[in-house]
Amino acid sequence: MTSREKIQAVIDEMGKVVIGQERLINRLLVGLFTGGHVLLEGVPGLAKTLTINTLAKILDLHFHRIQFTPDLLPADLVGTMIYNPKKSEFEVKKGPIFAQIILADEINRAPAKVQSALLEAMAEKQVTIGDTTYPLDKPFLVLATQNPVEQEGTFPLPEAQVDRFMLKVFLNYLDKDQELAVMRQKSNMDFNYEPKTVLNAEDIAKIRKEINEITISETLEKYIIELVFATRNPAEYGLTQEAGYIQFGASPRASIQLNLAAKVMAYLEGRDYVLPEDIKEMAPDILNHRIILNYVAEADNITTLQIIQSILSSVAINR
Repeated sequence: MTSREKIQAVIDEMGKVVIGQERLINRLLVGLFTGGHVLLEGVPGLAKTLTINTLAKILDLHFHRIQFTPDLLPADLVGTMIYNPKKSEFEVKKGPIFAQIILADEINRAPAKVQSALLEAMAEKQVTIGDTTYPLDKPFLVLATQNPVEQEGTFPLPEAQVDRFMLKVFLNYLDKDQELAVMRQKSNMDFNYEPKTVLNAEDIAKIRKEINEITISETLEKYIIELVFATRNPAEYGLTQEAGYIQFGASPRASIQLNLAAKVMAYLEGRDYVLPEDIKEMAPDILNHRIILNYVAEADNITTLQIIQSILSSVAINR
């Protein structure tokens, strides 16, 4: 099979287990093919964990699920030194972080020092135990979930650390037909479909090389820069009302990752070039966790997604 046929096979296998989450599956593939970590946020029951677990089964990669809890320690994540009395020496006991795909389930339930240990591994692609630094396997991808409903016993991720995630994807409820299909599937106690393995590390590396060859015009490169700068200096783009709501704009990571994500969207659509629609499609998930709003926005019930839509409507493509 060609690379695109294998990607379609992945989507088909996912669809046999997960219903009505096509956008979520698409965003996970964007993260997988760019090496960008993904943070999923949504109320319970929207198949966040199921989708990631299913993807892990389809990929021939080493997978670990880590359930984050308030009593978790950094050593529980990265590993520690254990004394071996037979050899009279300390040995390294590697933690669950040593995998290619990590499901960090309910990441906001762990204290800050555990979150920092995970995010350091995400940024550096390596872990230090004792005096030795160990590289993590490639590809290395963290897919994290968090529940926005419960606040008690949670530790919100600091904005600077959230910036390590390429995408932050907000999930909404399914429509009536999709929820009916889910109800019928899950009410069948005999349903136990095991998805087939489709992609391995070599396939992913090949797909990444093909995506790297997708072209993006200088005009669209400058358009990405204008979008990011509009989050920092909205008044210069005629967004005077929005300027009163934004405390901090997007970091330089936003422009880099919006470029990459747009290329993946073009690739998944079967094109070898990026269109403005690819950029606009990915902009909300790239920017929504990188724009920090002030208390005025909170008082006026203004969301980052509203700000992003205003920016997309106002910033023109200068040809």
